[in-house]
Amino acid sequence: MISETVKRELESVLGSGGVKDDPETRVTHSYDGTPMLQVLPDAVIYPETTAQVSGVMKVLSAHRIPLVSRGSGTNLCGGTVPVEGGVVMVMHRMNRIVEVDLQNLTATVQPGLNTKQFIVHVEGLGLFYPPDPSSMAVSTIGGNIAECSGGLRGLKYGTTKDYVLGLEAVLADGRIIRTGGKLMKDVAGYDLTKLLVGSEGTLAVITEATLKLIPPPKSKKTMLAMYRDLYGAARTVSKIIESRIIPATLEILDRQTIRVVDDFANLGLPHDMDAILLIEQDGEPEAVERDIAIIADICRGESAERIEVAATPEQALKLLTARRSAFTALARLRPTTILEDATVPRSKIADMMLEINRIAAKHGVQICTFGHAGDGNLHPTATTDARDPEEIHRVEAAFEEIFEAAISLGGTITGEHGVGLVKAPFLEWKVGEAGIDLMRGVKQAFDPLGILNPGKVFAKSARKRVVLQHG
Repeated sequence: MISETVKRELESVLGSGGVKDDPETRVTHSYDGTPMLQVLPDAVIYPETTAQVSGVMKVLSAHRIPLVSRGSGTNLCGGTVPVEGGVVMVMHRMNRIVEVDLQNLTATVQPGLNTKQFIVHVEGLGLFYPPDPSSMAVSTIGGNIAECSGGLRGLKYGTTKDYVLGLEAVLADGRIIRTGGKLMKDVAGYDLTKLLVGSEGTLAVITEATLKLIPPPKSKKTMLAMYRDLYGAARTVSKIIESRIIPATLEILDRQTIRVVDDFANLGLPHDMDAILLIEQDGEPEAVERDIAIIADICRGESAERIEVAATPEQALKLLTARRSAFTALARLRPTTILEDATVPRSKIADMMLEINRIAAKHGVQICTFGHAGDGNLHPTATTDARDPEEIHRVEAAFEEIFEAAISLGGTITGEHGVGLVKAPFLEWKVGEAGIDLMRGVKQAFDPLGILNPGKVFAKSARKRVVLQHG
């Protein structure tokens, strides 16, 4: 619990309704989407303006009290769990679309804005905001920016970082900074905008964002390609890109995921396929028809068992919704679901998926895999039971080997979920000791007291990497 002195100081900034320390509220904000991780905050606060965030940070800095800023808590790496106590700052009251600028094709928004609501709003104006994390119906723009969220459209359109033009943010000592703006070009000093995107709330509290919008595609088509051979599906991915075609969506589901998603969404998918590719192309109508025809030929050339093109927009939406529901479908199997992400060069997709299967079998655990084949970002997902410590130990050992396998194949430990607490012990595997030292220096410059989301990104002790022999 925070002291009465600190509580009064925070209430002087936020008002009495902006500070809560009752047990129910503290429990509600003690966890996020990461399983088996929960720590109570000392208090929960609800700012409504940038000035209030600034005032809060001045109070917390003076008392050296940790702060975790939070949106909807869909984080999957423990990034919004207050592992060192302190105060959780919930941004939901800062949820306005400040402006949509039709001349510059930008939108200025507050961080607590729901992602899907924003996307629907700009589409209603005839514009397009491509980043589409699977959590978009729940997640907030601020959370997307903090994690540099990806999504199904990342291959063609990029991720959140490619659409953030400028930020307003509050530093640990309460100072307000503004980076970038409604500009397509800006090389005035270090790129602080890009530095804050993906910084997981460890450097500053984002209070406003200027986002790039683009014209929407005029046409789109969606297709499924089904394979009895995993390598055939993987070769298809590479050959599509080699053919100079960049699909809007290029997703893969393994055999186990196909069955679970089909049971959940009633799509009538065959359960005897080793892999399914979900492919969507958009753009000018003639180009879309041409690309889909070429992609279908590539699929047939790689021995696709069946190829189906959605006949209506409703059918296409059903297929995409089913892919987005993969995690929900898998979560029905066992009491605990651990969704991870590891990224490899797309030419190594099949090798990585086979490694995941081998590692799962070695440790006697169930891991289903789906993900963004077009950009090499896979989501191995363990279905397990937190009440069985021995099984959880095997799951953790399996994921450690999966991260090592990804790096050995030229990949990384996380493509879009972030480092947070869960991946911190493995970060040095990817960036090296010098990289860690440099990142710590950046953290020190922004947050010398270490009060912004402490315990995240940097592990107290790095995990020793044991390079395994694969295959």
